[in-house]
Amino acid sequence: MGLFGIALLLATVAIYNAVSSSARAVVRNEMTASGAVYSQIWASRSDQLRQGAAVLAQDYGFREAVATDDEATVRSALDNLRNRQGVDAALMLGADGHATAAGLALDDATLDKLFGGLDGRGIEAGVLTIEDQPHQVVAAPVMAPVLIGWVIFAERLDASQMRNLESLSAIPLSASVVTGAEAREVEVDTMTVRTAEGPSIRLARTLPTFDEASPAALVLTYPLSRALKPYEPLFLSLGIIGLCGIALLMGGTWLLSLSLTRPISALDDAVHGLQRGEYVEAPVTSSDEIGRLASSFNAMVGDLRDREARLTHMALHDQETGLPNRLALERRAAALPGGWVVLFGIERFEVVRNAIGYDSMARLIGVLGRRIAALADDVPVARVGAGVLGLVVEAGSADEAVALAGRLAEAAQEPITVDGAPVDISLPAGVADRGRAGSDLASPVDRAAIALDQARAVRHPVAAFDPVIYGDPAGNLSLISELMTALNAGEVTLAYQPKHDFRAERVTGVEALMRWTHPRRGFVPPDLFIGMAEETGHIRPLTEWAIGRAIEDQRILAAAGPDLQMSVNISGRLLSDEAFADIAIAAVTSSGGRLCFEITETAVMTNPEIALRIVDRFADAGIAVSLDDYGSGLSSLAYLKQIRADELKIDKAFILGLDQSARDGLLVKSTIDLAHGLGLKVTAEGVETPTALALLRGMGCDMAQGYLIGRPVSLDALMERLGEAPAGSAAGPARARG
Repeated sequence: MGLFGIALLLATVAIYNAVSSSARAVVRNEMTASGAVYSQIWASRSDQLRQGAAVLAQDYGFREAVATDDEATVRSALDNLRNRQGVDAALMLGADGHATAAGLALDDATLDKLFGGLDGRGIEAGVLTIEDQPHQVVAAPVMAPVLIGWVIFAERLDASQMRNLESLSAIPLSASVVTGAEAREVEVDTMTVRTAEGPSIRLARTLPTFDEASPAALVLTYPLSRALKPYEPLFLSLGIIGLCGIALLMGGTWLLSLSLTRPISALDDAVHGLQRGEYVEAPVTSSDEIGRLASSFNAMVGDLRDREARLTHMALHDQETGLPNRLALERRAAALPGGWVVLFGIERFEVVRNAIGYDSMARLIGVLGRRIAALADDVPVARVGAGVLGLVVEAGSADEAVALAGRLAEAAQEPITVDGAPVDISLPAGVADRGRAGSDLASPVDRAAIALDQARAVRHPVAAFDPVIYGDPAGNLSLISELMTALNAGEVTLAYQPKHDFRAERVTGVEALMRWTHPRRGFVPPDLFIGMAEETGHIRPLTEWAIGRAIEDQRILAAAGPDLQMSVNISGRLLSDEAFADIAIAAVTSSGGRLCFEITETAVMTNPEIALRIVDRFADAGIAVSLDDYGSGLSSLAYLKQIRADELKIDKAFILGLDQSARDGLLVKSTIDLAHGLGLKVTAEGVETPTALALLRGMGCDMAQGYLIGRPVSLDALMERLGEAPAGSAAGPARARG
C-alpha cells in the first residue's frame, strides 16, 4: 500500500508540477505583455497631459499673469484647463516655490517634494503621493524667457484608474500602484508571492517619482488558483483512481497483517504510555523486525529516563556552584506550609568577585552554601541570584525566624579561604513567610528578596518583610494611567501658597502647587504622582496644564483686584525640552501673564548647555526665573553666576532651625548677601515662627513663604483671604496666624 501510494503521489506531483509550470508560463507571458501595454499607456497619458500643460505654459496671457502675480487669472486658467483635460488637479508652481492650485490643495511637505523633483532632479513626469493617495503628475516649464515655474497636472491613481488598466488585459489581472516602503520591497520582475487568494504571480514595473525617498511601482498580480481551475477535473479524477486503488490493496493487505497486529498493538500501547510520561517497556516476543524494534524502543526508554533525570537536576541546580537554584527553593517553600524563606546577601559581591575572579567566586559561594546548610542541620541551601543564597526554615513566628536567620548569618560569616587567601564575608538576611493569598508578591522568595533590600537600606543584619514599607508599587504605577484622565475630570487642581513681601508688607505673589483628589484613594501626595510623572514622561502635559491653569487663575485674580505674580514649578526633565519651552513661552506671552518659573540648580547641572539656553529664552520672553531649594544639594557657584535668574529661594531645611541654630543663621545671612550681590531677590521657604520671620526681616530677606504666612489654599479661599485683608497689609503674617 505504501509503495503504491508513493507511486501515485509521485505521479500526481509530476502532473501537478507540469500543469502548474505551464500555467505559470502562460500567466507570466501574459503579464509581461500587459506590463508592456501598461507602460505604453502610462507614457501616452503622460505625453497627453504634458501637451495640455505645455499649451497653457506657452500662452502669453498666462505667462504675463504669472509674471505679474495675478493669482486670480492664474487660478481661473488652471481650473479651466483642468476641466478640459479631465484631471484631478492643476497648479502653477513658481521657481520660488510659491504654488497656485486648482482641484487639490498640496501641503508644504508635498510641495517641497514636488519642487525638489522638478528643480533638483529634472523630473517632469512621475508619481507623487498627495493626501496619502498616489497621483500621476506631469509638468511643463513656463519660460519668460527664463524659467519662472511649471504648469503641473495631477491625476489620481485610484481604484477606478486601476480597473481601466485591468480591463486591457486578456486575463483578469489585479493592478495597483504602491509607494514608499512597499514599493521598495517589491522586486522588478515576475515572481510568485502569497496573497489573500493564495499563491499568485506578481509583476512589478518601476515608475518615475518626484520623491526620491519614496519610490513607486506598478504591481500586477494574478492568482494561480484561477490559472489551475480548468485542470481541477483532472486532479479530481486522479484522486478517485488513487483512492480506489488503495481500497483494493487494503482488502488484500488486511488478511496478511493479522499475524502482526498483536505485537504492534503492544508496541503502540508502550509508545502511548511514553507519550503520557510513563516509562513503559514493550514486550519482546520474537527475534524478527518487530522484536528488534521492541528492543530498540526499550533501549530508547532507558536513555530517556536517564536524560530526564539529568535535565531535572540541571533545571533545579546552579551550574556554577552545584547548589540548588531558585526553582528548587520555591518548590521546597511550597512543600512546607509553615516554612519561612531566608535569603542571605553577600555584601560587596561585585568588589569581591572582581578581586578574586569569577571561578574563585563560584567556589566561594559553593563553600558558603554548604557551610550554611551544615549550620541549619543539612537543610538544602539554594543560589537565588548572583550573590544571594537562600533556604527554607521552620519557625513558629516571625521573631523566631528572624532570630534563627541572625544566628545562621553570624555563624556563617567567618572568613573563607580561596586560592590560599582568606576572604571576609558579611551576610545581611531577609525573612518572609508564604504571604497572603492574592498578594502581588505571592512568592515567598520575592518577599524575602524585598526584606533583604529593606535590611540593607536600614543597615540591619536581619529584617522581616514589612508590607507597610514596601507599600503598593503596582497600585502607584496604575495612578499614572489615570492621571491624564484626572486632568480632564477636574480631579487635579492648583493650590496657592502666599509669598509675603517684607518691603511692601503684603502678599505680592503665590506659588502654584498641584493637588490631586482621587475618587477612590482620596488625597494623592504630590511627591508621589509628580515623581512618577517625571519617570514616565507625563510631566510635560501636566506642567503645560499647570501653566495654563495658573494664567487663567491670575486673570481671575486681576479682575477681582489683586495682581499677584504666579510661580509655577518646572521639572528638571523639561529644561532640555525645546518644544516645551516653545509652548510655555507662547502661552505666557500670548496671555500677558506675569509668571515666574521655579527651577532647581541641580536640574541645570544635568544638561547645562541646553538648560541655560532655555532659561535665557524664558528671561528674554519676560518670564521671571527662580532658583528653588537652594542649599538642599551641592550648589555650584559656577552655574549660579551663569543662570539668568531673578530670585533665589532658600531651602526650608535652613529656615526651620533658624531660631535655634547660629550656624543656620550664618548660612542664611551669607546666602542673602550673595544673592543680593548677584542682583537676585531672596525668598525664604518654611517660615513657621514669628522669630524666624523677624530674623529674616533683619537679615534683609526680600520675601517669606511658609505656614506662618499661609498654607496652600484653593483659588476661592485665596480670593476670600485677600479680600478680607486690611488695607495695605493684603493678608500679612499676623492674619495668617489667626
